[in-house]
Amino acid sequence: MENTCCSAKPAYWMGILLVLIAGGFYLTGKIIEQKDFSPMTISVDGTGKASAVPDIAVVSFGVQTGRQTTAEQAMKLLSTKMTDVIAAVKKQGVEEKDITTDTLSLQQEYDWKDGQQIARGYQATESLHVKVRNMDKIGDLLSAVTAEGVNQIGGVDFTMDDPEALQAAARAKAITKAEAKAKLLADQLGKSIKRLKGFSEGGGYVPMADYRKANVMMESVGAGAVPSVPVATGEQEVNVSVSLVYELQ
Repeated sequence: MENTCCSAKPAYWMGILLVLIAGGFYLTGKIIEQKDFSPMTISVDGTGKASAVPDIAVVSFGVQTGRQTTAEQAMKLLSTKMTDVIAAVKKQGVEEKDITTDTLSLQQEYDWKDGQQIARGYQATESLHVKVRNMDKIGDLLSAVTAEGVNQIGGVDFTMDDPEALQAAARAKAITKAEAKAKLLADQLGKSIKRLKGFSEGGGYVPMADYRKANVMMESVGAGAVPSVPVATGEQEVNVSVSLVYELQ
């Protein structure tokens, strides 16, 4: 029995030693887990602005026939006038792909007399959207189509053929400002920039139409009533904001 007891003691103490060692590793591991090894980061913002003169104008105009005796007469008159109008547009250097019919309508006209509705013929209307790529031709175009029977002008919308280029220029300015801000902040913190960790962007949308409109309104005027009208294009402007996240060291 004594030999059995004595031989068991070393195993007993060995077991206790292993428990203590395992516990030590466990506590050390927990301490390591709780220690924060996340690198320091900073977030900076920057804004940039770019502007340019529009290089495309979308001109809206049309023909209204006035009251005609029959629907057939109204449509025939409209067809004749619009054929001449489209020919005049093409003479100004506008390609067929840039000429689009916007509205086309035929409606019966009425008068009221003694509380009764009296039919007074038919009226046809058609309007076009014409994309003008030579901005110097806008006034000449309006004059030419009016001489061919256009008696309604809706307006002129200015836009950019490549709005992404304007946005890219604004973005570059915004990034430059954000980078300078980040370097200054890192210096003040006694750190240096290690690498870029994140990027986000806001703003910068350039509408493809209706960005700037010249209100050239005209209704029921005679042919040739509009000379070569000067139209001011102004500038289009886009603003872009960026947010950059940097890791410091």
